[in-house]
Amino acid sequence: MMQALVYTGANQMIVTEVPVPVPSEGEVLVRVHAVGICGSDMHAYHGHDARRPAPLVLGHEAAGVIASGPEAGKRVAINPLVVDPDCPVAKAGRPHLSPTRAIISMPPRPGAFAEYVTIPERNLLPLPEGMEMRTAALAEPVAVSWHAVRIGLEKLGQNRPRVLVQGAGAIGVAAALIARHMGAATVDLAEPHPARRGLLLDEDGITPFDPLAHDPGESAYDLIIDAVGAVATRQAASRLVRPGGVIVHVGLLPGQEGYDIRRITLQEITVSGSYCYTPEDFAAALAALAAGVLGPLKWVQTRPLADGVAAFADLDAGKVGAAKILLELDLAAH
Repeated sequence: MMQALVYTGANQMIVTEVPVPVPSEGEVLVRVHAVGICGSDMHAYHGHDARRPAPLVLGHEAAGVIASGPEAGKRVAINPLVVDPDCPVAKAGRPHLSPTRAIISMPPRPGAFAEYVTIPERNLLPLPEGMEMRTAALAEPVAVSWHAVRIGLEKLGQNRPRVLVQGAGAIGVAAALIARHMGAATVDLAEPHPARRGLLLDEDGITPFDPLAHDPGESAYDLIIDAVGAVATRQAASRLVRPGGVIVHVGLLPGQEGYDIRRITLQEITVSGSYCYTPEDFAAALAALAAGVLGPLKWVQTRPLADGVAAFADLDAGKVGAAKILLELDLAAH
């Protein structure tokens, strides 16, 4: 048996004992050291995700140590997106869009809010020497941001763009840091929550502002990364992007309204969805974190897995100023 944080129903979590998962053919058992709480975990916690029915071990942003097989003892980051490697879409270089895609934390694959998780060995990336587990666990959300910024810049085809990131959750904060790293001339970060705005105040080249109090003006940006995905952010993006500019929509809030389709049409604005990441994006995100190019990561808070119930409750109540909470396991118990 092992300790796990289990989602048991809407707004209900418990720390309890569950059986240790058994790896299938081609899989290994990973002893989890650090795992992040994602917005999709919160969505499931609220009972709004039919793909994640209770009871279920959630969590998919993880790093740990291989505990079974010939590579036992190797420190790894987990790419949680499991895809049939023989799928034609995967072979064409876009496995994240494969109809076979599945992710740990969705049945039949338990997630990583636990001492152990199973995963295909091909989904593991070795950690660079000296990289902390808590940093490696950020590779998954950072890879989401890396993918969004990369495809936005590719579609824009412009050097040193003016970039706006909407939302200072983990995806938005990482996107702002990545846009700066990838050569943006300016990076603005729109966030109404004052604590979230303060997360990147010390970062050169990134300017947080309150979108409820400041209007940058029509056509102010070449590239906009919408890391919220709400009606209000879609409306703002439609107005703030320049003619011929690019909007990348990575937020997953419900709803379809907000875009000014007339302006998007008349000004030839490109609107692109962005989902997950390619294996190359994931590897690039891990390497960037290991190299420290995304800064000191002050936007991350760590708590023990045993405090996971309180962590979810605090996030739900808006009591957390950090963009990301990582849950760490008691390594002495292993």
